[in-house]
Amino acid sequence: MEHLLIKAARKEPVERIPVWIMRQAGRYLKEYREIRAKHEFFTMCKTPELAVEVSIQPLDILNVDAGIIFSDILVPIEAMGIKITFEKDHGPKLHNPILNYSDIKKLIIPEPSKDMAFVGESIKLFRKKIANKKPIIGFSGAPWTLATYMIEGGTSRNHLKTKTMMINEPQSFSLLMEKLTETVIKHLYSQIKAGAELVQIFDTWAGVLSPKDYNDFVFPYQKRIITELKKLSDVPISLYINNCGNILEKMTETGADVLSIDWMIDIVKAKKLIGDKVTIQGNLDPS
Repeated sequence: MEHLLIKAARKEPVERIPVWIMRQAGRYLKEYREIRAKHEFFTMCKTPELAVEVSIQPLDILNVDAGIIFSDILVPIEAMGIKITFEKDHGPKLHNPILNYSDIKKLIIPEPSKDMAFVGESIKLFRKKIANKKPIIGFSGAPWTLATYMIEGGTSRNHLKTKTMMINEPQSFSLLMEKLTETVIKHLYSQIKAGAELVQIFDTWAGVLSPKDYNDFVFPYQKRIITELKKLSDVPISLYINNCGNILEKMTETGADVLSIDWMIDIVKAKKLIGDKVTIQGNLDPS
């Protein structure tokens, strides 16, 4: 039997809309906060027993239609050679941000089974614990969004350093995006092999770009990731970009099965723009 969420992702008829939450295991849950108080964030990501314990909490408490493995989009960045800590109330801090071409040359393309083995182990344990009662969602950040963290050294309002490299140092930016693209393909495929039945690509910050810059500097890498994954697996792929109203039609050309849209887009207008090309996901105000 195929799960409701997977059927919806494949544009097959469903008896109701399946529901899951992007930050499904998180601080809105008392049970999560109790575990988080005892463990550093990355320790939870890297310890399969802890990652699975908090991944299961929303399934037990909310009875949502899918489980998402507890992890973070910065996991592959650390495996590439960037030192990351999570500062209390300030989010992630990258201690050796990318400054130039030489820094990018030093980055490795990690092997998931060796450098991020805990992700696959967590998915396998999660699958065992829930006995295939719900599908498991795997995920990764996309090259552009990961690049912004690596260049800015953390979260940013305007991504000025990243845009500066993108425009003024095309050779450096291209090499970084190439390395990130290879890393994301390997990272997502390893999750699929471990048992993920849908994978979501988070390009959260791509919405800060003009349509032309998105088309020139971001879209080709998204498309390549999805194209390569589809050669390896038939698992549905979802693409999320925050504030994506001005690039929604272009996003359909990536080959993604599902487009995850934010709450600032009218869902009727979104549907008219993309027609029956893909499944629409999201649109709820996170408040």
